[in-house]
Amino acid sequence: MRTGEATKRRESPPVRLYRRLGHADLSAVGETRAALREFLRCRRRPEETEVAELLLSELVTNALIHTRNGAVVTVTSAPARLRVEVRDFLTGQEPAPYVPNADDGTHGRGLLLVQSLADSWGVVTQALGKVVWFELHAGTS
Repeated sequence: MRTGEATKRRESPPVRLYRRLGHADLSAVGETRAALREFLRCRRRPEETEVAELLLSELVTNALIHTRNGAVVTVTSAPARLRVEVRDFLTGQEPAPYVPNADDGTHGRGLLLVQSLADSWGVVTQALGKVVWFELHAGTS
């Protein structure tokens, strides 16, 4: 067996968490955060989990409030990275970070948080809706 093959076999395969969320059900935000926390309990450091929870809740809240068509959350944990995807089912709405007005209170900062705290993030348009995703690399939070 070659060295590269031995290394590939020792790496643990990615594991996934999958959740389907009902439309405009904001109680799903807290439930999804709790599911993510439990999923990552033995897989990530607490500070990495906290960042992932915060960013996940921002994306889920955006999907539920702005699309009103439900969402699907997929979390993939591999040894070197964590990828979180939130898919909605409304076409024609591309999210964009913006600098909120001082009068906005606490609204409008979700994608700015994702942009500043994630190692990478993006939006992929689907035939029906879009996927907003972010990645955190192990040990970088």
